[in-house]
Amino acid sequence: MKIAIPAKDRQPSAAVDDRLGRAQWFVLYDTDTRTWDAIENAPTQQPLHGAGVQSGEALMRAGVTAVLAPHCGPNAFRVLQAGGISVFLGATGTVEETLAAYQAGSLLQAGAADVGGHW
Repeated sequence: MKIAIPAKDRQPSAAVDDRLGRAQWFVLYDTDTRTWDAIENAPTQQPLHGAGVQSGEALMRAGVTAVLAPHCGPNAFRVLQAGGISVFLGATGTVEETLAAYQAGSLLQAGAADVGGHW
């Protein structure tokens, strides 16, 4: 299973980014190999619209199966859900702390977006 967490930097010690679609990085954790990786989310830093869709598509291409985020807007949620990617909300602190909270069952699986578009 590959998990993605929006982050302000590429390291597992980085702070979680509040905005999924416009996060600068996605830090990835592979539960099978217990390894970390990161992908830059640079393409979404410029457009006025479509950041959630572009981010969701990038995560699908990366083979992600779960996203752990503080919030998720409607466009990103729609793309992630269509791609079979589960979304868990309530991420705080660092990427490592968020992963630990997920593994402890402390994050809630989202049934819908929890913020409006262009949040």
